[in-house]
Formats: sequence, C-alpha cells, structure tokens
Amino acid sequence: MAEVLDTSAQVKTGLFIAGKERQTTQLLAVADPGRPGALAGYAAAASEADVADAVSSAKEAFPAWSALPAAERARLMAEAIEGIEEQRDTDAAILSRENGKIVHEAWVDALVFQIRWQLALSLADQVDTGKVLEPAPGIPVTTQVRYQPLGVVTVIVPFNWPIAILGASLPHALLAGNTVIVKPPPTAPLATTRVVQRVAEALPPGVLNVVTGPDENMTGLIQNTDIAKVCFTGSVSGGKKIMEMAARTLTRVTLELGGNDPAVILDDAILDDTHLDRLFAAIYDTTGQICMNAKRVYVHRSRLDEVVDGLAGRLENTVIGYGLHEGTTMGPLHSPAQKAFVDDLIREAKDAGADVREFGQLPAGDDLAGGNYLRPAIVVDPDPGLRVVSEEQFGPVIPVLPFDTDDEALQHANDTWAGLGASVWSTDQNRAGNLATRIAAGYIWINDHGATRLDLRAPFGGMKQSGIGREQGIEGIRAFQDTHATATLDETALGSQTH
Repeated sequence: MAEVLDTSAQVKTGLFIAGKERQTTQLLAVADPGRPGALAGYAAAASEADVADAVSSAKEAFPAWSALPAAERARLMAEAIEGIEEQRDTDAAILSRENGKIVHEAWVDALVFQIRWQLALSLADQVDTGKVLEPAPGIPVTTQVRYQPLGVVTVIVPFNWPIAILGASLPHALLAGNTVIVKPPPTAPLATTRVVQRVAEALPPGVLNVVTGPDENMTGLIQNTDIAKVCFTGSVSGGKKIMEMAARTLTRVTLELGGNDPAVILDDAILDDTHLDRLFAAIYDTTGQICMNAKRVYVHRSRLDEVVDGLAGRLENTVIGYGLHEGTTMGPLHSPAQKAFVDDLIREAKDAGADVREFGQLPAGDDLAGGNYLRPAIVVDPDPGLRVVSEEQFGPVIPVLPFDTDDEALQHANDTWAGLGASVWSTDQNRAGNLATRIAAGYIWINDHGATRLDLRAPFGGMKQSGIGREQGIEGIRAFQDTHATATLDETALGSQTH
C-alpha cells in the first residue's frame, strides 16, 4: 500500500450536522483491541441536543432532496464519492487499529462500500417506476401505483465491517429520496465517520449527517417522531432493543441480525484446496466475527476426517498478531468481553469431553501481551446441546459434526433460532439446490459461503431471529419507500357498468 498510518498517532473525529463539522466537549475514547491500554483515537460524544439537531437538519433537507428526480439524486451521489479511494489506505489502517482485523480486510471493507454505492446507483431508473392498473369489470378506476420516500432514516452499523455494511443501506436510502443520519459503532467509529463525512460534504447540507456518542444519548435517533425508519445491523439482543424502542413511535425497522449459519457438506462434495480454502475463509475471516460466517459445519460421516484435516492444516499456518503487522493472518477479537465469551465456549466444550483442537501461537511482546487474542479452534463431533453449537460464537472456533443422510443434515441445519445464511456443498447441483430450498435462511450459497462471496446485487437479510427486511438490490431501495396508490374514476367505464 502506498500509505500506512503511523500506529503511534491518535485519530480524532467530530460530528457532522447540517453540512458542518461539530466538535464536542465530551469524547469517546476508542480502544485498540490489539494493544492493551492503547487508544486508536477519540470520537466526538454527541449530547441529546446534538442528536436532536441532526434530526432537525435531516428533516429540513428532506423536502428538497426528495423532490429531485431519482436520476438527479444519483448524479449528485456519484459526484459525492468521486475520489473516495484516495484515502482508502489510511481509512483501512485506522479501521484495523480500532477494530483489530488485519489491514487487508479493512481495506476491502472500504472498497465494498464504494462497490455497493455504485451498484445502488445503477438502479436509479427503477426507483420511481410504478405501474398502472386499468379499469376492469366492477372496478371503474385507473389506478397508478407509485413509490415515495419515507423521510428521515437512521442507519446504525456494527464494529466488524462498518463501512461495507453501511454500503448495503445508505446509498439505497438516499437514492430512494430519504435523508439520513449515520450512527457508527461506539467502539470503532473513527474510520466510518471519516468516510461518511467526506461523502456528506459533497451533498446538500443536511442530506447526510453523522453522529457518534454513548448509546444513552442516542434515543432520539429511534424514538423521535420525525424518524421514519431505523436500519440496524448488529446482535439479536441489540435488534430486540431497537425494535422495542421503535415500537413506541411505530417507527419502521430493518434489522440485519446475528446468525448461526450451517455449512452442509454432502458425501459427493469436492474437497480440493480451492473448496477447502473457501470453507476456511467462510469460518475464520475477521477472526470469526462476521454475521454470515459459517458457524456450524455438518459433514457426511464419510468425509468428516477430510474436512477436519483440511481446516487443521490451514490453521497450523495461521499467524496470530497485530492487524497492521506484515504477515499477520488473524487479528484479535474486538473486545475483552467477546474474547471471554468465546473462551468460555471452548472451555465448556473441553469440560464436556469434546475433541477440541487449538492452533497457532499467541503473539509475544509486552505491547501485545494481554490483547484480545485467542487461538483458533475446531471442536470435532461435539454434543449438539453445547453452546458452541447452539449459540453464535462470533469468534475463531467452529463445531464440525457428522451426519448420515440428507434429511438428517436438513433437520440439524434448521434446528436453530437463526436463519441468516447457509451453504450446501455437492457436485450434484439438483441435489444441492433441492436441499438449499428447504433450509430456512435468507441467503444460501452452493459450493461456497461467506461475505466475500455475497452477490452484492441480490437482496440480503435473515429469517427467524436473524432479522426483518432486506438490504441491497431494488428490494433494498423499496425498503426505504412507501407504496402510494392514486385511483382516478373512469366515467366511461362507470357508465358502461350502470346500463
């Protein structure tokens, strides 16, 4: 990369409201998860008054922005991200420091935002496209069905892939004619705030605003009656809280929540290096901290050893370390609490007598000692009742469980609270496709799995407790619109029906 941030420097970001940067007296200290006691920087801590100002700004900007044709909004949005890649190396370095993941993944995080933005703009000609219902027997009206923007939208993103995830909703909300307030994650707000502010500076004031701060001051982003919708990506518990708060004002929600994704590997699956590399990445990318990562691997009993050995061979080459250090392939977990949770899952499996295999060496050095590092693990054929199977690990550990028939695999795959993603691996496309259609999940891969393999044109979202609504594609734009019908009485048709 052409530019690498000085890792000793601290970044400071402000709020961005009504087209202007705003500093605050109170600040959020942003910890570096790889270096105990070190800070990546500081973010402005918005007060309730700051939040109210952001809502007012977006509300004031809404009439003019929504009145523009979708094609004109698309033009302004295209201009707003021109040159966004020029600071990508710096954005990635900052994100790696505050998030913990390796810098290459952080770089891709920022890249995906741009790709998703451009894909959204390619749908501009469909935004305002409605339909006409002609008069019919007993219905003497011509009805036009159109779409209208909702108003002010709040978009809340998580720590793990904040910039990329923002790209799944922000451009769609704006293109649909809404004005937006972005709330970056409080534990990793810096890089996201930088990116959003650069885009917001190129749009009319108030169309796009950014607020950071403690959750207790953010109620106005959800319960204010001027907020038309909240789009939230995060944990199931977080989604339930958002939904409960939004219910008080009947604010609409899109919730993209956690998963417990099964990967089902049939007896005829190809298990060469290419496919095992895909499976490995689908499990361990971002130290396992991706909602759509594979969280349970079900393998036909005849292929169990191949899968376990294939994953183990790759884990033996894992280099655990600081995300900005050359050669690191797995960074720390984001928070001490998450490290403790995943460690507890592994310990519970060991105490239950499960075959737990751990790999890699924790990083040495006084500056990294005590960081949120954890050795990745495989848990072979555990009791299905263990939490490492039934709960979302969100860390570098995977249970691998055998099955004997396709129906048994399907039963195991669907026996969960979650329904975000899944995958089926087989050389028989018809067999795999039939099984995939019976899995209760919003997005299913065949012979692949994971965030890097997501079709960014397709709608994405979960079933069961994994979420409500869809992002991306024209479905993602419709999620930020209301359906509006106008019926015009056809006097001729009415007359013919009265004689």
